[in-house]
Amino acid sequence: MAAEPKTLMQNQQSWTDDLPLCEMCGVGVAPNCVYSPDGKGTQNHPMEDRHLRLRGENCFLYGVFNGYDGSRVADFAAQCLTAELLLGDLNSSHTDGDVRRILIQAFDAVEESYFNTIGDALAKKAHLSNYLLPHNEVCTHRESQKVQERLKELEQEVSGGATAVVALILNNKLYIANVGTNRVLLCKSSSDGQNQVLQIGRPHSTDNEDELQRLAAMGVDAARIRQAGQIAGQSSTRRLGDSRVKINYSEIDLLSAAKAKPIISEPEIHGSHPLDGVTGFLLLMSEGLINTLESAHGPEQVNQEIVAMVAAELAQQTSLEAVAQSVVERVKRLHHDVFVSGRQRAAFCSRHEDMTLLIRTINYPLADAALTPTQGGRIYPVSVPYSNSQSTSKTSVTLSLVMPCQSTLTNGTNTASTLEEGTPTPGSQSPTATLQSTNTQTQSSSSSSGDGSLFRQRGSQAAQPDETGRVPPYVDFSQFYRLWGGDNSDSQSTQGGLGPQ
Repeated sequence: MAAEPKTLMQNQQSWTDDLPLCEMCGVGVAPNCVYSPDGKGTQNHPMEDRHLRLRGENCFLYGVFNGYDGSRVADFAAQCLTAELLLGDLNSSHTDGDVRRILIQAFDAVEESYFNTIGDALAKKAHLSNYLLPHNEVCTHRESQKVQERLKELEQEVSGGATAVVALILNNKLYIANVGTNRVLLCKSSSDGQNQVLQIGRPHSTDNEDELQRLAAMGVDAARIRQAGQIAGQSSTRRLGDSRVKINYSEIDLLSAAKAKPIISEPEIHGSHPLDGVTGFLLLMSEGLINTLESAHGPEQVNQEIVAMVAAELAQQTSLEAVAQSVVERVKRLHHDVFVSGRQRAAFCSRHEDMTLLIRTINYPLADAALTPTQGGRIYPVSVPYSNSQSTSKTSVTLSLVMPCQSTLTNGTNTASTLEEGTPTPGSQSPTATLQSTNTQTQSSSSSSGDGSLFRQRGSQAAQPDETGRVPPYVDFSQFYRLWGGDNSDSQSTQGGLGPQ
């Protein structure tokens, strides 16, 4: 049996590598991990998340893609969407309605093009399946085994899918297109100097009432879907690719009663959100990042925890790449620490999936390059309030972040130096932040609680390392060592004393 030709994605080298990257964006990633009982982690499968952060002639395009059962669909979607949007008809003369229509058409083109690339494999898989059934009794064991092995290879070739969230900035307006369970947060300043944290859209998941109503209208038992929590191994109700639920949905028990294709790739479009005069940042997050933090701390405070971490890192890092990676690493450490602690939530933290965080600043100043954490004045630890008493669904969060210096930016381009007279020096006051909750009755917002103090003031001078690279201890244990030495002099003479040697 001749081998199938490789797919389009395998034959061609990625041309998107040559497109200009957006310099106002940073991305942090961490691969999936499974912990052993002793706390050591191992990667369970290759990284399946993908992202894009590109600059076109008159627009900016960002995306986070959460692949599963392989990265084929995520890879394809990232490249195909780029072609459809940056090399398509999109231009600055389009209205909001035109942009929404173009985004929907782009996702539709991705879905159709992907299934075209695996069409031959799907046809051969169907042919072999149909051949095997009537000839099962007359086939020799060797022949049957070869057919089964070939079917398994074809199944691996056509399996897999992805969820996707895409942000498009055109004419300084923000548009969001979402398919699945990734998340978008927009943090922007209000007229009174506070920053409002807005979750744009809701995940297309099995606990989304709008999605359950859509499935129920097709004849699917929404109560069973809600109880199961997953459809063919995934919680998403909208996906790219995944031939199992797109082509053979009638063979899936939960979807067998559907009158039409229940799992769709049509994006939900949000926008436009004007960015003129806005200062803040945009966050695109994969489902893995959100689930990892929720596993460690519960779902109640995830949005403001992420925003607080990003704001803290923006205050001390000079690179957006470092900001994003630092936040991802912090989430990873929090998750691991909860697992090894054995506390109540440790049972939820035995593993995590791939994590991706994309940060796009909007007229938001980074830390001054002249000031580093070792020089003091740029280390702002974050203290996030926790509470299980408030719901996350109906409350809007405002975060007031007072930066020690500001610069004038136009769509991310510096128009004034950040090292002006107001630039802080080591020992200057750290940024302060307050968190307030207001009931807005919107579904796309996060909640808050606690005393609202996200940032704690640190000493004006950071401890300096000595010649060995160590810093002085925060607590003086000399008295303890003296007392211990007096009470245990005999044992010390044979075993060696405690304390620094």
